[in-house]
Amino acid sequence: MFKQNIFSKETIVPNQTPLDRDVEEKLCAYARLLSEGNARARLTGPSDPGTIYEEHILDCLYALPFLEGAESFIDVGTGGGLPGLVFGICLPNSRGVLIDSVGKKVKIVADIASQLGCSNIEVQHVRSEEYAQETREHFSVATARAVTSAPVLAEYLSPFVKTGGRIVAFKGRNAESEIEPARARWETLGLSEPRLYPYTHKEKSRFIVVWTKIKNARLASRASR
Repeated sequence: MFKQNIFSKETIVPNQTPLDRDVEEKLCAYARLLSEGNARARLTGPSDPGTIYEEHILDCLYALPFLEGAESFIDVGTGGGLPGLVFGICLPNSRGVLIDSVGKKVKIVADIASQLGCSNIEVQHVRSEEYAQETREHFSVATARAVTSAPVLAEYLSPFVKTGGRIVAFKGRNAESEIEPARARWETLGLSEPRLYPYTHKEKSRFIVVWTKIKNARLASRASR
């Protein structure tokens, strides 16, 4: 019964529309710059530009439909800029803020964004708990990839999102088991029940988990403790 409640009936399929040439060139350049940045700090697992593009950058594209029309987004724990820089490249009319607590990574990602000409992207060296106090309910979308468990992630991201906005999280094949024990928690965070959208990339089963912010929650979250 639980699975029927939270699983979307729509499986995400790869976008059949070719990327705009300028966008594709920027994404390829990003893969190269991220590979070079790995020599200075561990930004992502693989260091080969081709592998970065295929395994990480293309994976981020699956979430783009959930950012359609978003005026702003925040990527929490951005690491090497995934998925925030991918979104910034593909959505030049959306303003994006990428935050991370590791200063060395932030400097490299800021340099990459500058080299790519992403004037819509801002990169901040700050802890999410602190930044949430400054930007509470400021963003249309809050997103994260490979950060922590889904319930904890929702606690961190919920304060950033406006009412009517979304949390968009990338999760692995165990997403359902992460979410099930926390069913009673969503309303206290001002969130809808999560919807899980399954997809397959590079023969790996994954999910994008989406919550809608339905009200302003005054209950203390991890970002306000």
